Amino acid sequence: MNSIAHTSADVAVISLHTSPLSQPGAADSGGMNVYIRELSQAMAHLGHNITIYVRRSSHEEPFEREVEPGVSVVTVSAGPFDLAKEKLPAVVEEFAQQVLIDIEARGGVDIVHAHYWLSGMAGHILKHELDCPLLINFHTLARARWGEELSDTEISERAENEQSVIECSDNVVVSCGPEREQLMQFYDVDSERIAVVPPGVEHGFFSPGDKVSARRAIGFSEDPLLLFVGRITPLKNPTLAVETLAQLSGVRLAIVGGLSGTGGEVEMRSMRAAAERFGVADRISYVSPKSHRVLSSYYRAADAVLIPSRSESFGLVALEAAASGTPVVASSVGGLSSLVEHGRTGFLVPEPAPELYAALLNEILENGSRAAEMSMNAVELAARYSWQSAGESLSQVYSEVLSASLVDCLV
Repeated sequence: MNSIAHTSADVAVISLHTSPLSQPGAADSGGMNVYIRELSQAMAHLGHNITIYVRRSSHEEPFEREVEPGVSVVTVSAGPFDLAKEKLPAVVEEFAQQVLIDIEARGGVDIVHAHYWLSGMAGHILKHELDCPLLINFHTLARARWGEELSDTEISERAENEQSVIECSDNVVVSCGPEREQLMQFYDVDSERIAVVPPGVEHGFFSPGDKVSARRAIGFSEDPLLLFVGRITPLKNPTLAVETLAQLSGVRLAIVGGLSGTGGEVEMRSMRAAAERFGVADRISYVSPKSHRVLSSYYRAADAVLIPSRSESFGLVALEAAASGTPVVASSVGGLSSLVEHGRTGFLVPEPAPELYAALLNEILENGSRAAEMSMNAVELAARYSWQSAGESLSQVYSEVLSASLVDCLV
C-alpha cells in the first residue's frame, strides 16, 4: 500500500504491554501511555488513520473502542489475562499473529509503529509479514538504564532484542537529543535512521493558575507543598523524595501515583520506612493516580515538583509541571536535562543526594521573587511543545519512510 499519497497513512500502532486508555501513574501506565494517546489523536487530526493494538487483560475489555474519529484501540488475546510483565516475551509471537489477522482483515496498513521493546519484537514479525516500514519508539533502553555491562540474563536478552529491532527498523523515533545520544552510544544504529520527535503537553489542562485556590480544591493547607508525580517504582525513586523532605522543615509532600511492577511494593515499604525513620510520616500525603483534569490542580498547588528518577527518556511530568508554571527540581538524567533549564526554570541535581535536592528546593521555597521568575520561564519553555507540532514532525517521518526502500533486516 506504499503508493498512497504521503499526506496520510493507515498506521498500526503496537502497544503490547499497556493500553493508552489506562490511567497514567497506575501499574505499568505512565508517560508512554500519554504519548501514544495524545500523539495518535494529533496524527488523526492530520488525516492519518490510527489503529492501536494492545494485549487483552480482562474479559470486560471490548474488542475495539473508538477514541475519536481516526483513532481506535483494538485488544487481542495473547496469554493469560493476568500475565506478569516479565513473562510477556513468551507471548509476543502469539500477539503478533493475532494483530496480523486483524490487520489483514482490514485490508492492510502502510506503517507499523511500535512502542517499547516488547512491541518492537512484535513489530519485527509484522514488518516481514506485511512488507511495510517499521518504526520504533523504545521509551526506555536496557543499556542506557542499567549500563553497558548487563549481568542479569533477562536484561541482557532484552538489550539483544532491542538491537535486533533496531537493525530491522526503518526509523527509530526518540523524544529528545539526550535519548538520541544514548541510542548512538549504546546501540549500533545509523544516525540517519533516528528521528527526534519531541512530545507535547495538553495546554488546555496544564496551565498556570492561582496556587491558593488550587490548594483549597485538593484539600491542602497553605504550608509549602512539594509534589512527586509518577509510578511507585525504584526507577522513579520516590524514596529519595521522602529523604529530601526530611531535610526541610514546615514543608509537606504529596506523592501522586500507584504501585508499579514487581518492585512497587518494595519501593513503597522503603518510602514508608524512611518516613518513619526521619519522623516525617505526618507530612506526607499518598494520593492515588489522577486524571489530567484533576492532576492539573496538584501542579498548580505545588511550590515545586520533585523528579528524582534514576533514568528518564524524556520526562512528561517535567513538561506538565512547566506548563503549569511550577519549578522542577530533577535528577540530571536523560530527557530531564533538556526539559529543565538549570537556574532558569528549575534545577538539575547531578547525584542522588537528598541534601543537594533540599538545598536547591530551599532556593525556591525561600525566595518568592526567584520562584515567580522561574514560573514564568517554565511556562515560556513549555509553550514550545504541543501535540500538534509533534504530529507534524512524525508525519514528516512517515512521509520519508514511505518514499524510501525498506531497510534490509539481517536478523
